[in-house]
Amino acid sequence: MPTYLSHLECSKTGEIYPVNQIYNLSNEGMPLLARYDLKKIKNELKIDSWCIESAPGFWRYQALLPVSNAASIISLGEVITPLITLKKTSHMLGGEIGNIIIKDESRLPTGSFKARGLALAVSMAHQFEIQHLAIPTNGNAGAALAAYARQANIKATVFCPEDTPKINIQEIQLQGADTYLVNGLINDCGKIVLEGKEKVGWFDVSTLKEPYRIEGKKTMGFELAEQMQWTLPDAIFYPTGGGTGLIGMWKAFSELKELGWLKGKLPKMIAVQSSGCAPIVDAFEKGLNHATAWDNANTVASGIRVPVAIGDFLILDAIRQSNGFAFAVEDKHIIETRDIISKEDGLLLCPEGAATAAGYQIALEKGIIDKDEKVVLFNCASGLKYPMPDTNKNIDKDSDLEFSKFSIKD
Repeated sequence: MPTYLSHLECSKTGEIYPVNQIYNLSNEGMPLLARYDLKKIKNELKIDSWCIESAPGFWRYQALLPVSNAASIISLGEVITPLITLKKTSHMLGGEIGNIIIKDESRLPTGSFKARGLALAVSMAHQFEIQHLAIPTNGNAGAALAAYARQANIKATVFCPEDTPKINIQEIQLQGADTYLVNGLINDCGKIVLEGKEKVGWFDVSTLKEPYRIEGKKTMGFELAEQMQWTLPDAIFYPTGGGTGLIGMWKAFSELKELGWLKGKLPKMIAVQSSGCAPIVDAFEKGLNHATAWDNANTVASGIRVPVAIGDFLILDAIRQSNGFAFAVEDKHIIETRDIISKEDGLLLCPEGAATAAGYQIALEKGIIDKDEKVVLFNCASGLKYPMPDTNKNIDKDSDLEFSKFSIKD
């Protein structure tokens, strides 16, 4: 299988690394980015023929992915995730019908967008014949690693904060990973993974601590561009924890732009965090290039509860280069928004996805975007993985039922 991958590059210094070796971070302790021979791609491929139609989901973009051995591709039946236009709740959010679009990543294997990054990380681990992978997770990344590693016959060890949603923990364990709960946050889990590299010998697949998860996440950008006929929306609202997807999409857009395959301008990249854990928002507002670790991080949107991100400067670069913004939303606003969209449009967002809709309202209020602009909100996981309100209506089958109460009300 041909690959156009040319080298890896330190995201801070630009130092070049060969692609035939196994790496975590660069010599500077910074994320490594995969680079491709875009000139060769431009000469050999065309916009209407570079995608492999027979490949499942995001694997159609193999020319701009790093796997070179077809036998190493680990797939669980990936799909192109749909774009769903909000109808009834558009006006409630302050926008116009047709201008608020959800990209629903819950349709991927293991029910979240983490499938993209971990499919690539596990496939590359399989190509390099790595035998043991370890990850810290708030839930969905661990589930994706467990599933893809099991498919690849690679051992997976997963560390979760002890208050990770129960269904996430059960899912990870049931799919074959050694699963441990830690009395701390995801960064505490990350310290255990880092320490275990030398003592156990596992390979660390933490966010941005290896070069290939970001290559999976960038396929969100390829997919969105193709779905919108290579013309991107005015803004993208992205739930931001470690930020791999935001960084990855900006990387994808840059690659497509250099190839001359995109029409029009690039979108504003808008990072949405919870007010209970908003290190990127704080750094953005202060004009900093790095974020300070967030103390006592707490939010119902567990997937974005990341007190410190190794790729903070890359997130901030993408936001600023795109003339984007970073917002924090209250947990109450997140849940209220989730409930409204669920009841009115029939789309059960995860809390992180609902945070982007709440962030959209804030952006409108601040005049950051206009209601006439087209935006895409990323729903990163199935709402079924998170706590939901209890059912509180009961019927006694032996009583005389008043069927009139079931009628449509005027």
